Amino acid sequence: MRKRFIKLDGSDFYQMIASGAQKLQENMEYVNGLNVFPVPDGDTGTNMNLTFASGLEELSSKKSLHIGQAAETLAKGLLLGARGNSGVILSQLFRGFAKAVHDFEEINAPQFAVALQQGVEMAYKAVIKPVEGTILTVAKEAAKGALTSSRRVDNIEQVMQDTLLQGSQALARTPELLPILKKVGVVDAGGQGLIYIYEGFMEVLLGVKADFNSPIIAPMPIKSAQAHLATDSIEHGYCTEFLVKLDPKQPQKTLFQESLFRQDLAQFGDSLLVVADDELVKVHIHAEYPGQVMDYAMKYGELIKIKIENMREQHSHILMSEFNEVQVSAVLKEYGIVAIGAGEGISAIFSSLGADIVLAGGQTMNPSTEDIVQAIQQIAAKTIYVLPNNSNIILAAQQAKELLEGQQIIVIPTKTIPQGMAAMIAFNYDKPQLANTDGMLAALNHVQSGQITYAVRDTEMDQISIKKADFLGMLDNQIIIANADLLITCQELITRMLMNQGEILTILTGQDALEDVTHALQAFIKANYPEVDIEVHSGGQPVYSYIISVE
Repeated sequence: MRKRFIKLDGSDFYQMIASGAQKLQENMEYVNGLNVFPVPDGDTGTNMNLTFASGLEELSSKKSLHIGQAAETLAKGLLLGARGNSGVILSQLFRGFAKAVHDFEEINAPQFAVALQQGVEMAYKAVIKPVEGTILTVAKEAAKGALTSSRRVDNIEQVMQDTLLQGSQALARTPELLPILKKVGVVDAGGQGLIYIYEGFMEVLLGVKADFNSPIIAPMPIKSAQAHLATDSIEHGYCTEFLVKLDPKQPQKTLFQESLFRQDLAQFGDSLLVVADDELVKVHIHAEYPGQVMDYAMKYGELIKIKIENMREQHSHILMSEFNEVQVSAVLKEYGIVAIGAGEGISAIFSSLGADIVLAGGQTMNPSTEDIVQAIQQIAAKTIYVLPNNSNIILAAQQAKELLEGQQIIVIPTKTIPQGMAAMIAFNYDKPQLANTDGMLAALNHVQSGQITYAVRDTEMDQISIKKADFLGMLDNQIIIANADLLITCQELITRMLMNQGEILTILTGQDALEDVTHALQAFIKANYPEVDIEVHSGGQPVYSYIISVE
């Protein structure tokens, strides 16, 4: 006889999350294909899959029958693994859910519905300008369905069924809320990803068997800087991690205040990361004397899950390990810069312009919040600028900033590689912080960004008929040209970009660029725009044959 879910505990919750992760992974490529632009960088499904896989991995390692603890574990894994806008929003949905069920060992149908609603509220707060017709709308309408259902039934499978029904209906309406979706003939990709997760939940509640041992795609590693570091330069040699189990019932323990705790721990080392909730505090720090760190932390509660690794020994054996965190000098320089970009040439350009770390990522693979946090922690600087260089990475960068509270981190909202390069050129190490920030932001308005890629399906957009395999010319992320000929597409895009004149035109050639087309483009510009200076660099970027900027 099938179990009837009047209540959910931590074990039930784990099964639902595992099933949701599997369902999302199975349909990841379909979600990618729903991206509005018919270009091969549709990575909403990939971002959501990697984000949810990170949460499941954390939950798998710390299973609990207490649903409050299980949900909190999931939320932390999602938060650190969040990739792209869709991943960040997904992490916030379950962070709000976790806060709602925090005190419960098991929850009933009304509590489940309220938790879904609280997740929606937190997700909306995370987005500066929420847009209806997206995953936010689907989550909101699904939660409304749950609340309505929970007032008339007491079993959670029926509430989840109504949640899924209302969410699916909201998903079907997304093209009415976002005209661009209607033009292309698709529903919102992020909303579809959420529905797949909810379908996975439903399968567990209905007793459908699922194989939870399917491989989950691992998060993308960041490139290490170990090769540039001598072992004896590691000042704080022990990577120290542990959890503090807070217990307010113990009067001898100090009242926990996160900002004071973080401030006091900073004296013992660097690369400090503190993630706290009402019951647990996760600490990561590089310290020379781990005992001092733990002695201090024990004033607040019991220490569990302690892990200490000798980084000097690790460094001696694996200089180029991609996952080791690099210890920096204790002397802080004034500024540091993290830039994000795909392609060896683009990485080299950002480095030559002064970026300390160029984090691998871009159109087809967005770095996670944790990737960005780790990159920031490798730089010993008073102020660190982060250049996302992709509109789908900005939220993850802002979330990394929030996790590193107490550090001076400034996210410059660069949406394209040319904007990022313009911001780097505007940066001046000798200027004060405010002047640099204003100058970098102003530089974004003085550059046009063009991209050449190809269509992955037939469609029509903004009265432009697009055929599969057509070359697409994009101006500031809007498709303006579709043509079967690569050279003609490039020429028409450049003509459009130079309509309002320009002094410097820069071409970054990608992996798929053709040498004869590149030469023909240079000849075209010299013949038609002799007053424009031309710069051509090998970018090596995937997906986009050419990235073009006009200043």
